[in-house]
Amino acid sequence: SRYGPKMPLAVDCTAELVRCKVLDSSGRLKSHELILSYGLALVRFVNLITERKQKIVSIPLRQLAREVDIPIWVVDLRHELTHGKLPRLALCRKGCDVVVDWLRKTYWSRQLGNNLCEENEDEDEEEEQEEVETNAELDNDAWE
Repeated sequence: SRYGPKMPLAVDCTAELVRCKVLDSSGRLKSHELILSYGLALVRFVNLITERKQKIVSIPLRQLAREVDIPIWVVDLRHELTHGKLPRLALCRKGCDVVVDWLRKTYWSRQLGNNLCEENEDEDEEEEQEEVETNAELDNDAWE
C-alpha cells in the first residue's frame, strides 16, 4: 500500500494469483467463474511481465517469455484465454502454480535472500564484536 499506484508488478501479480487460489479453495465459486478468475490473473501476469521487455518494434510474446524463462505453454494458455476457447480449470490451476513458482524463484527469493544476507552480515559483525570483547577480557586477565 505504500507504493500506491506504483506497486511492483511481481507483488501485484502474486496478490492476484494467491487471491485466485484462496477463492478456489473456498468452494464458493463455480468452475466457470474460477476459470475466468485464474484466466484474468494469468493474462495480466504474462502481459505485465513481458511488457517491460517490449521495445519500440513489437516482439512476439513467446520470444519475450523465453528471455525471462516463462514456460511457452503459459504464453499459449494466455493466448487461449484471450483469443480462443476457455481452457479446462485443471490447466488454469496448473498455470497458476507454475507462475507462482516462477514469481517465488525470480522475485520473492531474491527479496528474502537480500534480507537473509543483511541478517548474516549483522550476525557476523556481532560475532566479531563478541570475539574482540572476549580477547580484551583475556588480555586483561593476562595483564593482571
